[in-house]
Amino acid sequence: MSIHPDIVKAFAPTGTLRASINLGNPILANRDPQTGEPFGVSIDLARAFAKRLGTPLELVVFDAAGKSVEAVSDERADFGFFAVDPKRGETIAFTSPYVLIEGFYLVRDDSPIRSNAQVDDVRHRVAVGKGSAYDLFLTRELKAAEIVRAPTSPTVVQTFIDQQLDVAAGVKQQLEADAAKVGGLRLLDERFMVIRQAMGVAKHRGEAAATELRTFVEEMKRSGFVADALARHGIQGASVAPNE
Repeated sequence: MSIHPDIVKAFAPTGTLRASINLGNPILANRDPQTGEPFGVSIDLARAFAKRLGTPLELVVFDAAGKSVEAVSDERADFGFFAVDPKRGETIAFTSPYVLIEGFYLVRDDSPIRSNAQVDDVRHRVAVGKGSAYDLFLTRELKAAEIVRAPTSPTVVQTFIDQQLDVAAGVKQQLEADAAKVGGLRLLDERFMVIRQAMGVAKHRGEAAATELRTFVEEMKRSGFVADALARHGIQGASVAPNE
């Protein structure tokens, strides 16, 4: 399909479409250990969107969600892949979500904490990835527990262990993988949030650009592209968000 030149210019004013990629969420993006190249669902969508616009693609890679958001807001990238959050929505125009991911709590086997309701206690310290969707959500929701911010989401469990914290919060799959390596840890029985992963563009790029990105995401879900990408990369525990 033909995209209006003004929309292409809004997305890629430099002539190259720059996608902000967050490697802090392993469900959506990883780095190949042999080549060092990023791969994953986010990268597949970025390439498809660049093809749609008819522009070259540059991947601007970060190790944490907060840095990835800032890159789009600060014009160092043209669009990105983020968990929908009201704070981020002050500067980012989100699409509807394309993937839904569960957030869980992790504790030690001998912890007296058995349910989510017990986490928010003045005696507890909770590890989260700085600037992650969990950080933003729990900063609003937890009233008594102290939040301790790890540098990135993949370092949450190590921070939890090193600082002898009470709870670690994050992507279920990441926590499960870390728990299997460390041992002596367990997930609580229920999720504390559902993360709505969407694409986003800075609001000052204009409503036409935001609308184009929203249309793209709906088409990628409806066509089966997102489901195929999840299957191709062997992603478990994430589901395609419904069309809106």
